[in-house]
Amino acid sequence: MSRLPAFIRHHLAGSGMLVALLLLCVFFSVVTWTEQYPQDAAAAKQLAKIVMFETGKDGRVIIVVRPQTEDIVFADALEAALKNRNVPVLEIVKGEPKDARAALERAAASGGLDVIACNHATAAWLVFSDLGTDFPALKNTQVLKPRPQSWPVFLKADNLLNIANQIAVIAILAIGMTLVIITGGIDLSVGSLIALSAVVTALIVRDFCGGVEAGAAGMLAAGLGGIALCGVCGVITGAFITRLRMPPFIVTLAMMLVCSGLAYRLAENQSVFQIPESFVWLGRGADLFGLPNAVALMLLLYGIAHVIMTQTSLGRHVYAIGGNTEAAFLSGVPVNRVILTAYALCGLLAGLGGVVTASLLKSGSPTYGQMYELKVIAAVVVGGTSLSGGKGTMPGTLIGAFIIAVIENGMNLTNIESNSQKIVLGLVILGAVLVDRLRK
Repeated sequence: MSRLPAFIRHHLAGSGMLVALLLLCVFFSVVTWTEQYPQDAAAAKQLAKIVMFETGKDGRVIIVVRPQTEDIVFADALEAALKNRNVPVLEIVKGEPKDARAALERAAASGGLDVIACNHATAAWLVFSDLGTDFPALKNTQVLKPRPQSWPVFLKADNLLNIANQIAVIAILAIGMTLVIITGGIDLSVGSLIALSAVVTALIVRDFCGGVEAGAAGMLAAGLGGIALCGVCGVITGAFITRLRMPPFIVTLAMMLVCSGLAYRLAENQSVFQIPESFVWLGRGADLFGLPNAVALMLLLYGIAHVIMTQTSLGRHVYAIGGNTEAAFLSGVPVNRVILTAYALCGLLAGLGGVVTASLLKSGSPTYGQMYELKVIAAVVVGGTSLSGGKGTMPGTLIGAFIIAVIENGMNLTNIESNSQKIVLGLVILGAVLVDRLRK
């Protein structure tokens, strides 16, 4: 392996991480394979076909669901599907078993009923268990529900989108952390910068942009303010490291405490929530083919970062510094400027992560971002970036972030308790570092 050309080694390493991610997906798909009871639009159409087959166009049908959003959406979709087949719906019950009983009494008094269309939950109600005895006029009435399906919970579309949405902030921060670690440094302050950015953004919206009445321009200015402040913190960190030759670990640890304390002071130990509903567009919106906006932003940033690292002098300088700082300096690389840029970019991206978090949670709080620095470092290391510097790729970091997210999500789906999850993630990080050392 060590005698192969560098680009082939990088390709094989990246392929190995991708294979590991796919194997994890396969594993959690197998262990979460269960019988599902769908009640989406497809399930409504399927049930409409069953009702049509059983009753024909002259069937008398009522729909019974619970007063919950998902159930109501299913009932409306089922009603529309039945109307498309010219099957009249006598009544839609959106309530409790007592409401269903009242509807059955009305149906029995008005001449009978052919089908009670339910979802899996309402079909199990005891009110439907013995219709012939309780309602003699309904003895031939059928209780129908969508057919169950066997499918992995892990591979449900909602779960996959949830994984991508949850990892978006971690992955955005991991771009900056990859730059820093490739130069041979570390940044422990990114979690606190998330909190600081979220708090400052929310405060600007509340105090200077009209609060809940703030417009798009005000919210944009507030977000840029939070990002800019974190960029300044990154510049200060880089200056201490490059000008005063202080260890990155100590400088960023101190910056972590300073930013965390500043976030608590500015927010007065409380959450700032006086922001408009439209502020959630970045964190919760989905405008591009149903892809969450935060995920689309994450993918765009990774594309830009990959081009920078592979096609620009800044990327080449970052790798050169991490490989051998002294040789890079003697070759004319502006070492201090590049390292300062790496920490500044890391701060800016952490600030952007704070804005996304504030948008996702519709508030700013000094508690945001706690322990995120460890997850970010884990994603970078698992993605193949060497902690000793000089090696790493942006696609590898993105894969590493998804590996961490898939492991966490899979453990949640399989009901592994939180303390055991920490043990597993710790072992994953140790394993990634061990592999890096063995490669060396």
